Amino acid sequence: MGAEAARAFMSIGEVLAQLQGEFPDVTISKIRFLEGEGLIEPERSPSGYRKFTPGDVERLRFILTAQRDRYLPLRVIKDQLDESARPRAVDAEPVSVRFSREELLAAAEIDDETLAELEDYGLITPTARLYDEAALEIARSVGALAAFGLHARHLRAVKAAAEREAGLVEQAVAPLLRRRAPGSVDRAGESAREISGLLLRIHAALLEGAVRGSLGR
Repeated sequence: MGAEAARAFMSIGEVLAQLQGEFPDVTISKIRFLEGEGLIEPERSPSGYRKFTPGDVERLRFILTAQRDRYLPLRVIKDQLDESARPRAVDAEPVSVRFSREELLAAAEIDDETLAELEDYGLITPTARLYDEAALEIARSVGALAAFGLHARHLRAVKAAAEREAGLVEQAVAPLLRRRAPGSVDRAGESAREISGLLLRIHAALLEGAVRGSLGR
């Protein structure tokens, strides 16, 4: 092996040094655990030392980000990595993440009673007994609100407001959908996402202002 090829590989300690700035909790044991679970497969030297490539580091960064920011179980992360490695048509839809009930409870750190309440009040609705990323976000947020004495039953007004805003988005993109021209559905989707983002910004600003007013600030 030439000198340049040898430098392309990193030891597990060098990988750790690269990742710890962004992921302070990562350890050598964590990296070895992820290898044991089949999420990464570094090469080995003849003497058995792990040899990591820049691609391995990026794969680790994806895994650690998915755990930290999206609270995804390792099985789901592995499925996403496997799917991204498969050839896909240019126009194929992105893969949607789905959770079983047990996976959602574990990832959101809530109990079954809380999830049942979320379903009773229509805040979360499973499809074929599976839950999407939006359900995970709602479940985690409601779990955190419980510390302030707020539960699913208190959020009916929030749900009603979201449904009204969704109606505004549908009204705005309806002319695009009626055109039935090539690409009109894609343009409607892009417009819907942009409008939704703007509505969220307005909602956040209005809520912040109302709370400041109620506190007399």
